[in-house]
Amino acid sequence: MFSSLRVRNYRLFATGQVVSNVGTWMQRIAQDWLVLVLTDNNPVALGVAAALQFLPTLLLSLWAGVLADRFDKRKMLIGVQAAIATSALLLGLLDVTGLVQVWHVYLFCFVLGVFSAVEVPTRQSFVVEIVGRDQVTNAVALNSTSFNLARIVGPAIAGVMITLVGTGWLFLGNAVLTVAVIVGLVMMDPAKLLSTPRLARAKGQLREGLRYVWGRPDLMTVMVLVFFVSTFGMTFFVSLAVVAANVFQRDAAGYGLLSTTLAVGTLGGALLAARRSGRRPRTRRLLLAAFTFGVLEVVAGLMPSYLTFALALVPVGFAVMTFMTTANTTVQLAVSPEMRGRVMGLYMLVFLGGNPVGAPLTGWLASSLGGRSPLLIGGAVAALAAVVCGVVLARRGGVRLPARVRGLRVLRRA
Repeated sequence: MFSSLRVRNYRLFATGQVVSNVGTWMQRIAQDWLVLVLTDNNPVALGVAAALQFLPTLLLSLWAGVLADRFDKRKMLIGVQAAIATSALLLGLLDVTGLVQVWHVYLFCFVLGVFSAVEVPTRQSFVVEIVGRDQVTNAVALNSTSFNLARIVGPAIAGVMITLVGTGWLFLGNAVLTVAVIVGLVMMDPAKLLSTPRLARAKGQLREGLRYVWGRPDLMTVMVLVFFVSTFGMTFFVSLAVVAANVFQRDAAGYGLLSTTLAVGTLGGALLAARRSGRRPRTRRLLLAAFTFGVLEVVAGLMPSYLTFALALVPVGFAVMTFMTTANTTVQLAVSPEMRGRVMGLYMLVFLGGNPVGAPLTGWLASSLGGRSPLLIGGAVAALAAVVCGVVLARRGGVRLPARVRGLRVLRRA
């Protein structure tokens, strides 16, 4: 389960990620709650903040993938992490001094989104250079494990700290914790990285990456499925805050607890993915995980009480993490090394780039149809997308249906 940790460079990388991710989740909860406080619990305003944070992904992810193929990924990550820490520091100072206004939060959401748009595809494609192809599945799963371990700890800390000292100190704390990633990257031994030859600057490299994916039906299907599941189903950054505040009338601690219970499930899904990392990811597992996630999200949206809703988030988290890790490793193992940065840039574009649409839509649905509606509609869309993609792949021979389903198809034709 932990085989990637035998690699010293990966131990440094993973340790920094664990510490920094705690700060990231503390800031995530503080940012959402600050927007709600400044706008009198307006779900549309929360959706706008999320959209601004993810809009740069839509604009920059493809170019970030090109940069990741051209330049030293480790040095790029050091610079970007330093910029992220500075942004958290400035927002924290505005907050603790009482000067913060909602437009300040919007501005820093966008700035953070710009840096994240460069950081995420670079980090995703850097993992395989640290551990190699044989360990990439395990490393991706362990990255998800550390992310979701922080997702349990961070919101729990944030919910208590917001009540005690307010949101500003959490932004400052994230600025300090982000330094852990920089330290880990600096301490790595560059000679032991399995770096691919850097891409020489030339025209048409972005189009080349897009043509590469377009010519691969297996990759195209994963991209389409990831887009629909992430844009319409994985809207927890807005929907959980709205459900906590507007449906169950809970405070910041109640919102933090919902994020924590979701993270318990995602942590379980990540650990299971790490355990089975010796097996190559299968398309049927990806489709089943997406469909199961959609159904479970609808079920969670129907829960009558705060307690039952919180408990229902555990299996939702398990299913969504199984989907995410399977999709990520499927793409990473399917591409040639010289294309990895650009393909991962496109992957992160479809994974996060729909949020500028999905986040305001989630806020509008919650405001117009009730706080539960984003979960009900988003879950239905995710399940339907899995069914449609499964049918398309079955017709193209890209996925093998179970024997009972194939038998039914033969009977119908007869």
